[in-house]
Amino acid sequence: MSDMLTITLPDGSERHVARGTTPAEIAAAIGPGLAKAAMGARVDGELVDITRPLQHDAQLALVTARDEADALELVRHDFAHVLAEAVQSLFPGTQITFGPSTDDGFYYDFAPATRPFTEDDLPAIEAQMRSIIAADKPLRREAWARTDLIARWQAAGESFKAQWAAELPDGEELTVYWSGNDWFDMCRGPHLASTGKLDPAAFKLTRVSGAYWRGDQNNAMLSRIYGTGWLNKKQLDAHLTRLEEAAKRDHRKLGQEMDLFHLQAEAHGSVFWHPKGYRIWRELEAYMRRAIDDAGYREVKTPQVMDARQWEASGHWGKYRENMFVIPDEVPNTEDDGPVISGEADWMALKPMNCPAHVLIFRQGIKSYRELPLRYYENGCCHRNEPHGALHGLMRVRQFTQDDAHIFCREDQIVDEVSNFCALADRIYRDFGFTYAIKLALRPEKRFGSEAMWDQAESELRNAVVAAGLATPEYGWEELPGEGAFYAPKLEWHLTDAIGRTWQVGTMQSDRVLPERLDASYIAEDGDRHRPVMLHRAIFGSYERFIGILIEHFAGRLPTWLAPVQAVVATIVSDADGYAQEAVKTLTDAGIRVEIDTRNEKINYKVREHSLQKVPYLLVVGKREAEEGTVAIRRLGEQAQHVVSLAEAVALIKAEATAPDLRP
Repeated sequence: MSDMLTITLPDGSERHVARGTTPAEIAAAIGPGLAKAAMGARVDGELVDITRPLQHDAQLALVTARDEADALELVRHDFAHVLAEAVQSLFPGTQITFGPSTDDGFYYDFAPATRPFTEDDLPAIEAQMRSIIAADKPLRREAWARTDLIARWQAAGESFKAQWAAELPDGEELTVYWSGNDWFDMCRGPHLASTGKLDPAAFKLTRVSGAYWRGDQNNAMLSRIYGTGWLNKKQLDAHLTRLEEAAKRDHRKLGQEMDLFHLQAEAHGSVFWHPKGYRIWRELEAYMRRAIDDAGYREVKTPQVMDARQWEASGHWGKYRENMFVIPDEVPNTEDDGPVISGEADWMALKPMNCPAHVLIFRQGIKSYRELPLRYYENGCCHRNEPHGALHGLMRVRQFTQDDAHIFCREDQIVDEVSNFCALADRIYRDFGFTYAIKLALRPEKRFGSEAMWDQAESELRNAVVAAGLATPEYGWEELPGEGAFYAPKLEWHLTDAIGRTWQVGTMQSDRVLPERLDASYIAEDGDRHRPVMLHRAIFGSYERFIGILIEHFAGRLPTWLAPVQAVVATIVSDADGYAQEAVKTLTDAGIRVEIDTRNEKINYKVREHSLQKVPYLLVVGKREAEEGTVAIRRLGEQAQHVVSLAEAVALIKAEATAPDLRP
């Protein structure tokens, strides 16, 4: 074996170095600026420590702050370790468990020796973290034998770490990272070269919560400390500003202020829609029905509860049962008055999804190839047994309604159908003012179907996006290995909202598994039975979540066509009450959702109150307006008001109150 290695850099140039040379040394040989900027490296595509010795010929890319995704992963991982070290130094006897990086920071789970941590502890922990960073302690990787590491953890009283080390797969290399010479944690890495590479002003601890060990409620309760971490203070400040803005836009807060909906313990994870909130729902539903009618879908309605045998045949019983609400199918007992349950087949489940039921509709009667594609659409109410701790307003619920459809088509129709759907989704998202990215989620580790089937399905979705002209950087095209469903790859639409957050909503899945498992077929041109391909698709995703996204995107100031109340006619004096009634009737006759406010309150009070309710237009009328047939019209968010004729006001509001797909 040669002691010299060939290292190929991204520009194609080669470096010939001794075995054991580190990426840091190569960076230094290239130049002092790069040596200072390099934070980590990708060796044959794998992110590794900058100090990791190279052992074979490899492709090498040095990671700097310009490689933001990799750089953030490194610093957030380091912040988590520094957090754990700080906590153990301040609270002796605390056991450490694990702490990953997250989308905007990091967290670590602890087993405190005495009491759970609280947010009052965070300032002291932050100060100790900054001391560790200032000490610029080297972060050193070390491999350990399993038995030695378990013994070390047990001797230190770290029962959680000892358990974790014992459960890791045989043959997996167990590594630790030392922080200086006095603290270490079990970790795969990678890490920065030292704690001093972190910016002490670029992190903030945000909150404390409870968390079960390994996410199992039967295990010990731990204290989880969350933080947000960035490359520099400027990024942190921008993130904190976004959080402040997000708090103002929180759909739960606005939903209460605007009297749209509420949630309560008597129906965990289900929404109580108030009249104003349900008006938004109805407008969305009407809009979507027009869209799917124009696109050739046929609306259906399917049962809420189906027999376990159906879910077993579809594969959901084996792979998804823990997320389903299962109920007994009571069989009458002929010997007494009580019911009896007699086996697996006597269980039912609330549907967590609509697809198996749509296959059953397709199977009714013989289908010919000439009838395909068949597009079945359903505003389908579904139930999923989400953990209580995961529920979050409208964004994560147990009962939800999908704008769900399934397209049964021939092999030769797939690309056209997916391309057409891409165009439909594009038009709809643009009607709501969203930009988006499209991503292709590829085969997961656990899946149904052959490799050839997955190859074909992934290729078809990819080709369809290309055909639609959307597989470009402009649309954020990206492929996500391992993130497909167990039965199909899927396209995902990720919307970007007004403050830069992304939300995964739309989906398109190319499925050959379910038609096979549920025996769906059609008569092909050759006279034989063939399996259709089943395309699962949604645009809103769920009405609940989409409404929550809209509320936060618009900060409650919904477009006039979606607003529950589009205008309020408010009087200055009681002498104008009669005219206000006439104005309301004129607006109502024009199809505008309008309310009247003739209360004996000052007009400034009325303006403020209806502004908080996010009413798009306030029409103020007094004695002069009544005499002249005018209104003083004020648009939400503007201080100025303009006096116009009632007819002009109606025309103005009517234009904005019309849904975008119905406008001339």
